Order: sequence, then structure tokens, then C-alpha cells
Amino acid sequence: MIAKLKGIVEEYGDDYVLLDVQGVCYLAFCSSRSLSALPKVGEAASLFIEMVVREDFIKLYGFAFQSEKAWFNTLISVQGVGSKVGLAILSTLSPSEITSAIALQDKVMMSRPAGVGPKLAQRIVSELKGKIPDTGAVDAGALGLQSAIGEGAAPSNIADALSALSNLGYQPAQASGVLAKIVAKEGDAIEVAKLIRLGLKELSR
Repeated sequence: MIAKLKGIVEEYGDDYVLLDVQGVCYLAFCSSRSLSALPKVGEAASLFIEMVVREDFIKLYGFAFQSEKAWFNTLISVQGVGSKVGLAILSTLSPSEITSAIALQDKVMMSRPAGVGPKLAQRIVSELKGKIPDTGAVDAGALGLQSAIGEGAAPSNIADALSALSNLGYQPAQASGVLAKIVAKEGDAIEVAKLIRLGLKELSR
């Protein structure tokens, strides 16, 4: 089993990279997010690898980040989400955005990637609720708060801050993830004005 490869970038394709590891070139399929994070041809790179074995093929899928690999394995556990769709999701949504979409049961956000229709998006957010991999993107407390926001059960100060950020043009799923992290650090009694100010600071980074 191949878990990680370190070598020299030999070539890039639309959805893959060739990595020369001491004279042996490995072809790894990657999300556009991982491809953009890798260095130029001729430079050293490393990839976390997931090897998928089927009766008719063996393919390597490479990830620049552990969080992407964790999400890839979680996503393809859902019926109808194959490796190609899994990479499409990771190319369109960051791990934190996927976490937010599932926490908030946001099938609209989950249907943004190519190959994910409304029915599949609904299945993904439903089946993966409570099955978020440990990627470090959102801790358990923040995730619980995101769920509360999505269910309309969050405290009024947090709901008001989310409304204000949404009115300023930020996506609810993105804003709720930021607010959840702030509240986890500052406490849920934080004033609305301060919560909005800190939220804007984080969202503008």
C-alpha cells in the first residue's frame, strides 16, 4: 500500500501529476486544489496517496493536504460518489466548506461541483451528517454550533451576527463556520457588534 510519495514533478495534466520517485514515475490523479498547491515541473514535491484497487484497474489519487485525503475517503463512502466525483467536489469546495455544507445540511452548496445533482447533494449531506472526518478544519464544538445555526437554534446574538454578515454578501455556510470558531474561543455571550467585527476580520483574510 502506498501512503505517500516524495519526488520530482515530471509533468502536469488537467487532472493528474507525474511524480518521478528515484527514476520511477507515478501518475496520481488530483483535485485542482491540490494541483495548484504543488510546485513547478522539475521541483521537489510530496503527495499523500490513496490507492484504489478495482478488478479492472489500479489508480493512485494524490492530495497535497491530509484534510483532502480524509474527505476523499469520506465522500466516496456515499453511494453514487465515485473517485471522479469525489475529486470534483474537492476541486470546487474546500474541506471547511464541505464541513459547513454538511453541518448546515446545505444541499445547494453541495450541488455546486460538476457531477453532483440535487438528489446526490441531498444524499451526501444527509448520509454524512455526524460523520465529519477529523481534519482539523472545524472542531467538535464549532461543528455543533454550526448545526445549531443551520437548525435555527443558535442564540440570538449569533443569529443576528450571521444575518448581518449574510447581508454584507458572505455565504451563510462560510460565515457560520467563522462565527462558530470565534464563539468557541470567546464564549457564546459575546456581543453582536464584537462578533461581527471579528467575523469580518476573519472573512477578509
